[in-house]
Amino acid sequence: MSRPYAEVIGDPIIQSKSPAIHGFWLAKLGIDAEYRACHVKPEDLATYFAARLAEPDWRGCNITMPHKQAAIPLLDRIDPAAGSIGAVNTVVPDAGGLAAYNTDEPGFLEPLGDTRIARACVIGAGGAARAILIALAGRGVGSIVLQNRSIDKAQALLDEFGIAGEVVALGGEAGVFDLLVNTSSLGMAGHPPLPEVEHGVVPGGTVYDIVTTPLDTDLLKRARARGLHTIDGLAMLIGQAAVAFEKFFGRPAPRQFDAELRALILK
Repeated sequence: MSRPYAEVIGDPIIQSKSPAIHGFWLAKLGIDAEYRACHVKPEDLATYFAARLAEPDWRGCNITMPHKQAAIPLLDRIDPAAGSIGAVNTVVPDAGGLAAYNTDEPGFLEPLGDTRIARACVIGAGGAARAILIALAGRGVGSIVLQNRSIDKAQALLDEFGIAGEVVALGGEAGVFDLLVNTSSLGMAGHPPLPEVEHGVVPGGTVYDIVTTPLDTDLLKRARARGLHTIDGLAMLIGQAAVAFEKFFGRPAPRQFDAELRALILK
């Protein structure tokens, strides 16, 4: 007998921790469903959505690199928040079509809590950076520096969002800031290392790396050695996954087990 399922798609996908997270929650809630990982190449994205829409057991998918923007033209309805970000990471079947959301913004903000942020530095200008820039601007961060290998791409992103920030070449002098966020793939397993960009973080500041493979990146290790507060990619991943989980399976994720979930993933 077939079972309801959701999944995560990307290229590559083997590194994703989403199946472990959603599978843990499904087991805790006793829901008879599963969550899979599916390798989808860019040229196969349209075929993937057409095929899944025809499957009655499919409850939706999370989207990771490099499909967060490429998927948009293939979808029927875009949540206004996702539309303003210009990237999606959660798709569900809806009234015969496909509805899309972006859960990265609330997932990113959750572990920051009420941390005071006057000036932030963001590394990268891809799909994840879009959600994080919108989140920081919406939170009222008055000064944002965007570091990227392509100055033009970074400036275009700030201009698109109407954020009066500063653009600096990756690894360049960016001044001082309370929060540093790496949204790029630099430092991820199989990718080039991230330059030492954390020197501008003030004492007591926060370094946040959304990379999940490895979880304890060189950036976070260097930040801890300086006595800075650190947030790893699993914190954001769990937060954004919880929003998606309820859309897929109709029940809130059991967040009271977060410590157990984190221990399971870190084994």
